[in-house]
Amino acid sequence: MTAIAIIGAMDEEVAHIAAALDDVAVTDEAGLTITRGTLTTDRGAECDIIATVGGMGMVNIAATTQHLIDVGHPDAVIFSGIAGNLNPSLHVNDVVLGGTLRYLDTDMRLVGQWKPGTADAPVQEFHSDERLIAFADQALTDLGITHIVGIIATGNYFVDDPAKVEQVVRETGADAVEMEGAAVAHVAARNDVPALVIRALSDNADTDYEEFKAFDISEYADTAARLTVNIIRRM
Repeated sequence: MTAIAIIGAMDEEVAHIAAALDDVAVTDEAGLTITRGTLTTDRGAECDIIATVGGMGMVNIAATTQHLIDVGHPDAVIFSGIAGNLNPSLHVNDVVLGGTLRYLDTDMRLVGQWKPGTADAPVQEFHSDERLIAFADQALTDLGITHIVGIIATGNYFVDDPAKVEQVVRETGADAVEMEGAAVAHVAARNDVPALVIRALSDNADTDYEEFKAFDISEYADTAARLTVNIIRRM
């Protein structure tokens, strides 16, 4: 049986996913609330699902990803959340699929010496799985959501002014910036597990953090859950 690990951005998202599952069970472990259940694909196959909210920042999300891999033994990890927009052709609520994920503040000449061994690569980066990207592309198209396969930059700081935006674009060429995606892809690569990073654009990456906190992102939860379930049903 195929097993899929899902990391969401908020409790509402995981609750929506749980509503689509059969045989649901919820446990608290490793500081996380874990939802388990099964989902039937369009081909009639049954998938084991393990889902939770990831937590903000690279350390939190790395710990979450590793825990789900350790206890769920997934065949794939799907991570959805929000990001700041860096691409003038995109708008709030559009989606960037993380074809490429790059750290903002990590020297990959050192970190990349460890598995997956990217230290000698011309560009130090991680990638979502091409097969998962194809499923996501089809699902987003069917849902009528504007999206691209692009570059996502990940760092442990909030990008909230034009000078930082310019720096991130100059150093990474990113379409979106956030605080977790590359870490998920990194941990998944260490474990030889295919991963998919999905980012909905919540702002234009020049919004002050205090203003950003006032944004209502709860309506994204339903869309993200429907998208994730749609992707899995195609597998």
